[in-house]
Amino acid sequence: MYRLVESIKLQNRKLQNIEWHNKRFNETRNQLFGINEEVDLEQLIAVPDSLLNDVYKCRVLYGKQIEAVEFQLYTPKNVSTLQLVEGNDIAYAYKYENRFAFDRLMTMKGYADDILIVRDDHITDTSYSNIVFFDGKKWMTPDTFLLNGTQRQRLLAEGIITEAKISPSELKNFTAAKPINAMLDFETTSLVSIFY
Repeated sequence: MYRLVESIKLQNRKLQNIEWHNKRFNETRNQLFGINEEVDLEQLIAVPDSLLNDVYKCRVLYGKQIEAVEFQLYTPKNVSTLQLVEGNDIAYAYKYENRFAFDRLMTMKGYADDILIVRDDHITDTSYSNIVFFDGKKWMTPDTFLLNGTQRQRLLAEGIITEAKISPSELKNFTAAKPINAMLDFETTSLVSIFY
């Protein structure tokens, strides 16, 4: 089995959104390995003294146990365009380190910066994030997501976004779209354009 990964934003030496990462980490270990012991990642992750107040991606690699914790200085991807691609056979309910299925779909992105995956005629996620759409009144995210991201879960719980079933033909009803994930805050992430 491939290793799982939890990617956590570290900003000003503080782990962001940690309660949602703990929830997903513990639920994943329970569902895949039958482990009921709750773990608080914040208590286990030692932030090196050498890390400054920059933004880092903290990667927790694990299976039944935590195998490694890595810190990488974070440089956001410059993504402004998405290409719709069909991925009817893709499954990514758990955040695995192996991303072969996404790499295969990325070969179909053409001139776009990233892909927006359609599965069974419904919008899901990009290759590296969930996505939200604005209809002029409210922000919505597909209820047919591939991975239930931590940022997505937080925004739903806080009532900032709502879930909806979205087909490709309905994309014309939205005035804006933006990717969200643990590293991409809803408030500061740039909008993207979608190629049909």
